[in-house]
Amino acid sequence: MTTLIFGHKSPDTDSTGSPLIWEWFLNHQGGDAKAVLLGEPNTEAAFVLDRWNLAKPEIIADVADDQACIIVDTNNPAELPANVNGADIQGIIDHHKLVGGLETKGPIDITVRPLACTATIMHDLMGDHVNHMPDSIKGAMLSCILSDTLEFRSPTTTETDKALAEQLAGDLGISIPDYAAEMFAAKSDVSAFSDAELLRMDSKEYEVEGVKFRVSVLETTSPSAVLDRKAALMEAMPQVAGEDKVNEVLLFVVDILKEEATMLIPNDLSKRVAEKSFGASVSGDTVVLPGIMSRKKQIIPNLAV
Repeated sequence: MTTLIFGHKSPDTDSTGSPLIWEWFLNHQGGDAKAVLLGEPNTEAAFVLDRWNLAKPEIIADVADDQACIIVDTNNPAELPANVNGADIQGIIDHHKLVGGLETKGPIDITVRPLACTATIMHDLMGDHVNHMPDSIKGAMLSCILSDTLEFRSPTTTETDKALAEQLAGDLGISIPDYAAEMFAAKSDVSAFSDAELLRMDSKEYEVEGVKFRVSVLETTSPSAVLDRKAALMEAMPQVAGEDKVNEVLLFVVDILKEEATMLIPNDLSKRVAEKSFGASVSGDTVVLPGIMSRKKQIIPNLAV
């Protein structure tokens, strides 16, 4: 049986690239693996696929009972297919905190490390096979690291991530600042997306004291492209929350260059979250949070209601 490899819903660059990296690794050893996605890749991930001539993986809605699969870049059942616990999970490779709720049919290989990027972990797990990686896989790996670290600006960045990115860029003969700028320009072009699509584009579900949130982060070098749509986005939030069965949508617009986030404040609950979580003083429908760059390390761990 073919082993499916997938990351989380609303695929970003790491959740698009890492399944392809691991597909190459397993098949390079004579395996039968297939990278798939759980949704349309975001604009940056689509740019990376095109830049490195990688075919967009098939998008699947669910997994069948006993389907062999490997999960990457998440371990949260809320971000995975509805029937994931009916599948035959054979491995997890991740860099997020353990959430709980996944069930397996037997012992599996699990690697969860405090690094900025799943692809960095994969490079180490491959051993000497990394010497056989084609440029397309090296390019995907570099892209994953630059995306997840925001070109080393994110507080999640480790020396391991940075050293590997520099090594890969050297192998490929490309400039990290120039290539990262191309990636972030692609990420910043959100003109084709509806308000609801923007709120779900890079989002994760998280519960705090019984309150369920969809925590959305839009990383951009052009925050005005999102903030100019502030009124429409706030109007769309209740509908998205209702459809996704959460109490509230929280939206953080991360300015990659200024290294700060602007949080939208449509109501009293979001105002209370901003004040309790980040010590912010809120007087309008947005609040700037200096230095806030990472959902994983700075936003979700601090959420309070």
